[in-house]
Order: sequence, then C-alpha cells, then structure tokens
Amino acid sequence: MSDARIDNNRLIPAAVFGGLVAVGLIGGGALIGQGVVNARAGDRSVTVRGLAEKDVKADLAVLPIRFTTSGDVLSEVQARIDGDLAIVRQFLKAQGYPDDAVDLGQLGVADTRSREYASQTGGPRFILTQTVIVRTTDVDRVQTTTRNLNDLVRQGVVLQDFNGPSYIFTKLNDVRPAMIAEATAAARSGAEQFAKDSGAPLGPIKTAGQGSFEILSRDGTGDEAGTPNKKVRVVTTISYRLK
Repeated sequence: MSDARIDNNRLIPAAVFGGLVAVGLIGGGALIGQGVVNARAGDRSVTVRGLAEKDVKADLAVLPIRFTTSGDVLSEVQARIDGDLAIVRQFLKAQGYPDDAVDLGQLGVADTRSREYASQTGGPRFILTQTVIVRTTDVDRVQTTTRNLNDLVRQGVVLQDFNGPSYIFTKLNDVRPAMIAEATAAARSGAEQFAKDSGAPLGPIKTAGQGSFEILSRDGTGDEAGTPNKKVRVVTTISYRLK
C-alpha cells in the first residue's frame, strides 16, 4: 500500500468528524439563538397605573374649645375659669350634646412672676387656661356649633387659639376593596389600550403594587382635617406581560 492511500484513508474520517463538529456547532448556535429570542420575548411587559377616587364625608368630629382668664389673685382667677367652664358646658348642652360627648381637658396654670426672665411689673400674674373637647359622630351638629361660638364670646368667655374642629374619616376599610378593584380595572384598561396600539396581545400580571391611600380635601384647597368633605384616592401600579 502506498503512502498516498494511507494519507487519503486518514483524511476521510477527519473530514467526516470535522463536518459533524461543524453541524453540531451550527445546531448549538441555533439553539442558543432561539433561547435568546425567547428570553427577550418573555421580558416584554408594560407598566401602567390605575387611579381610583371617591368623595366621602367625615364620620367623626373633634371640637376643642380652649378658653382663658387671668388676674393677680389666684383664687379669683380660679373662680372665673370655673364660671367660664359652667358657661361652656351649658352652651354645649344647649347645642344638643350628651354628657359623654364632652371631655374636660387639663387645666393650665401659668405664674408669670415665677419666671426669671419675666418682668415683675405690668400684666396679670396668673393665667389659667382650660380646654373642653367635644368628640362626636354628629358631624353636622359640630359645624353648627362652630358657627355659634360667638355666643360664648358674648357671655365673656375668652377663646384662645381656636383653630376649628378636626373632621376625621374612619371608614377607610369599608371603601378600600371597591377602590382597589376600580384602580386595578383602570390599570388593565390602560394596558389593553397600549397592547392594542403596539399589536402585542396582553398577557398575565407580572407584578402589582398598591399605593398608599390618601385622604384629601374634596376641593383640593385648605387643610384636609378642617373640612368634613373629603376625597379618598389610591393609585395601583401593575406590570403586564406582553405575549
């Protein structure tokens, strides 16, 4: 056998083996490429927000009435503050509040002469302040009472730092489920429109997050606590897969 035939016999298996390796690489490359395509397609998603708002009315009102009097003789000042307290109690009774809706706050006593930095002359020595707190679910009654506080002033009661009542909405749990459903539906509607515009069918939810509930002034002005008319708002953020 010649050397040429020996070399040819060696070259044929090598060529076959090389071809198989090439086919294997091509096939492997195709599989890898398909995997990348699938991964990219699986990552396609759209993130949308859904808003839900609801007008509500406060169901609890807290009305603090703080009044003060002053003088140089403590016993006389105490007698006057007790007299003012009786006037305030009678006023609230006339407004229709039951006794258990009215709480008596702490009595504050200030002796201006006991302070090292205070002047020893001029102004009253003792200043007494008393707070009465009305707490009720009768929100409309508190609004009427607030408008009638001038009756106390006419009777000589000196109101101090009056900032009005605080109106509180305590039934958030009652409206929470329906509002979350509404916000979720709004988010899905937006996602469906996006999917339609992009020509990609909408898939299942990928991630979802519920934002915090906010209680705002219904008209968007002023302090929320100062008005019985409020707006509850929640925003949900949801990511949908695109098929």
